[in-house]
Amino acid sequence: MNYHLETIRSKFPALSIEDSGRKRIYFDNPAGTQVPIEVADAMKKCMIESNANIQGGFETSNRVDKILDEFHQSMADFLNARYKEEIIFGQNMTTLTLHISRSIGRLFKEGDEIILSRMDHDANISPWLLLAEDIGLKVKWLTFDKETFEFDLNQLDELFSEKTRIICVGGASNLIGTINDIKTICKKAKNEKILTYIDAVQLAPHVAIDVQEIDCDFLVCSSYKFFGPHQGILWGRKEIMQTLQPYKVRPATSELPGSFETGTQSHEGMAGTTAAVDYFAWIGKEFAGQFQKERAFDRQRTKYVHAALDYLFEYEKLLTLYLIEGLSNLKKIKIQGITQSDAMDRRLPTVSFSVDGVHPEVIAKELGKNNIFVWSGHSYAIEVVKNLGLYENGGVIRTGPVHYNSIEEIKEFLKILESILTTKQ
Repeated sequence: MNYHLETIRSKFPALSIEDSGRKRIYFDNPAGTQVPIEVADAMKKCMIESNANIQGGFETSNRVDKILDEFHQSMADFLNARYKEEIIFGQNMTTLTLHISRSIGRLFKEGDEIILSRMDHDANISPWLLLAEDIGLKVKWLTFDKETFEFDLNQLDELFSEKTRIICVGGASNLIGTINDIKTICKKAKNEKILTYIDAVQLAPHVAIDVQEIDCDFLVCSSYKFFGPHQGILWGRKEIMQTLQPYKVRPATSELPGSFETGTQSHEGMAGTTAAVDYFAWIGKEFAGQFQKERAFDRQRTKYVHAALDYLFEYEKLLTLYLIEGLSNLKKIKIQGITQSDAMDRRLPTVSFSVDGVHPEVIAKELGKNNIFVWSGHSYAIEVVKNLGLYENGGVIRTGPVHYNSIEEIKEFLKILESILTTKQ
């Protein structure tokens, strides 16, 4: 494909940094991505030119009000939400979920049932387990097949009952990389009048998200996973959000979105998040013309953002396949995820693996000495590594190239990894 890698890489100052003459290879992206210069500039500009609180009626405060408005609209465009008031800004996905789960929980009563997923990050599990403990809910589990690394959604027909109130599931796994069929999950749930809460933290950097098409009730993501600052974003269906009781201080507004945005927010984080969305829009406009869907969206920025993500994902699938094939050629490595060459559209470039007889942390540290950044352990996906029988063995080594990474970097990673394995086995 005609991919403009060098132009894209030039946007990211961190990619040119060297340590003791050795370039950095960022494969730690599932935990957080690097940022384009526009994001850093937007945050700096906000801190210098708009360092005030909201609704003051004076110049710096007026500028902050504009930043807030632009942020809510940018994320509405990113997710193709109907209303910008449906966008809630917060510290991170975990904090937002802990917060909103308390308001959602007021709709439930003792004996009601909730469904959680064995594939999810704990941020979409523990808040609901705590809620279940507080009000006496019954927890049911949607499990994944350890051979296919995917859900059998027919299982939902057995899990759903007249007492089921909500299902909480990830759009994609942060550990094994599986992209889940959340559209079908939400359709099945809606037919039974069951609420849906989607963790799209891992999905958002790779796959275009349309909350109207998915037809979920809540969806959360984090801008630092899609090349922005360390912030979280919650989308909630307006007609449902308006029925919830927000946990807030008394002087705070009772109107959306402010009623759920507790305290003074990170205005610079909002500015940076808007810049990250605009980065995608730039790619969509400049490079992804063939992926633009005319008349598919009401707003032009949504068209460009979604075209960009489709364009970038095509490139990422090439990276994923090359990485999987390279790992498959190394001895004693087991890839914990989908590996079929014709299934790259059903998984992220997040590729985790285990090495027979070698602790994951040992591999990760040796790679780190070579300035190749990866993670090891459970990555907060405790249910996943337990289900795979890897919890007691230290979890996995997790790699995660994104659209600014290259085949050459994967080649270097595989070369260094092979040399490490030679010495450790």
